[in-house]
Amino acid sequence: MVRIQKFYNSNQRTLKKTFSYYLMHITVAMIVAYFVTGNLWMAITLSLLEPTVQAFAFFFHEKVWNKKDIKATENIQPTNV
Repeated sequence: MVRIQKFYNSNQRTLKKTFSYYLMHITVAMIVAYFVTGNLWMAITLSLLEPTVQAFAFFFHEKVWNKKDIKATENIQPTNV
């Protein structure tokens, strides 16, 4: 349980962004799938499957970019004036 809490605390911002992206993506996917198929159950199924996979991909994508930002910040050398 401690490991889960530690993971959550160290990734809180990214997890919140991932969840909000997930909700937005499900909504858009459901609307598009409904207009394409005309079938509500098909739209719900499609809108839950693809965005769920995308949410996991987004989380890890965000982690990679955060590490890149940290490395870029560490590589900036202060100038002596």
